[in-house]
Amino acid sequence: MQRKKIYNPESKEKTSERKIFGGDPTGIFELNDIKYQWAYNLWEVMLNNTWFPKEVDMTQDVGDYKRLTDAEKKAYDKVLAQLIFMDSLQTNNIIDNINPFITSPEVNLILVRQSFEEALHAQSYAVMVDTISQNSDEIYGLWRNDMMLKTKNDAIAKVYQELSDNPSDKNIVKAMFANQILEGIYFYSGFTYIYTLARSGKMLGSAQMIRFIQRDEVTHLALFQNMIRTVKRESPEFFTKEFNDEIYTMFKEAVELEVNWGKYITQGQILGLTDDIIEQYIQYLADTRLKAIGMETIYNVTHPIKWADDFAKFNDQKTNFFEGNVTNYSKGSLDLDDF
Repeated sequence: MQRKKIYNPESKEKTSERKIFGGDPTGIFELNDIKYQWAYNLWEVMLNNTWFPKEVDMTQDVGDYKRLTDAEKKAYDKVLAQLIFMDSLQTNNIIDNINPFITSPEVNLILVRQSFEEALHAQSYAVMVDTISQNSDEIYGLWRNDMMLKTKNDAIAKVYQELSDNPSDKNIVKAMFANQILEGIYFYSGFTYIYTLARSGKMLGSAQMIRFIQRDEVTHLALFQNMIRTVKRESPEFFTKEFNDEIYTMFKEAVELEVNWGKYITQGQILGLTDDIIEQYIQYLADTRLKAIGMETIYNVTHPIKWADDFAKFNDQKTNFFEGNVTNYSKGSLDLDDF
């Protein structure tokens, strides 16, 4: 598989002939003539969701952090270290590793936007670390020094590295699934822990920041789910039983990693997040992501902490416990069924 040409005036590709990858684009963004309307709809949502980390009021969190238990502080720091890694990875992965092989201009457009948002998230974590934590260097060094974190990070990066080392049709499709898993599973132990603190009235600024980040991640999840569904529809020959088995293995391994990580950061000491709840929640997320792309579910469990979904919503009065101008600044909303 070759990287697409940046400028390709010899291309005679018609709009109807475009492909997610393997096409022959001109390199020109003719956005009044597109094939994948879902991509342009998603672009509009992402623009409307624009926000800026420094607008989130973190004042209360400074005092809250000092009053957290040692277990709560350690979990908070480890969550930040993991989130920093994933959004750092994605900022580079999306623009350098995925986008060069995507040959639909409307999809290129939103991948560029996603990379911007991942960089914005990296800034968000820097604001959180620098404002709140008393050990910034330690948090930024955990990805090297915490072996549980390193194990998880190495596993996440492996599929992306396969694409980098061996660009192929199979590896680009696997990378799409890896992105769906990252955006839809790997973030959620960390997000839920921050929401658990907020549910107890602690670290509300941090929860607001995560709330904005999660809203972005939901659009990223929608992007890759739609890419996968489109490839399945247009190139069903990729999805052999052998390939599907590989995808199911990826999901099972991701669930195991994320469950172990969730248990590791909480150490059974965080009220409202028992080991059983963490495991069932991650399994539920995996089934939800599989169902969204037309694959069979694995675990068939119910959602054990529906309150966490309420914390992530913007247009729900029951969750209006955040204060600050940035809430009013928010304009976008997303229903995955729209795409």
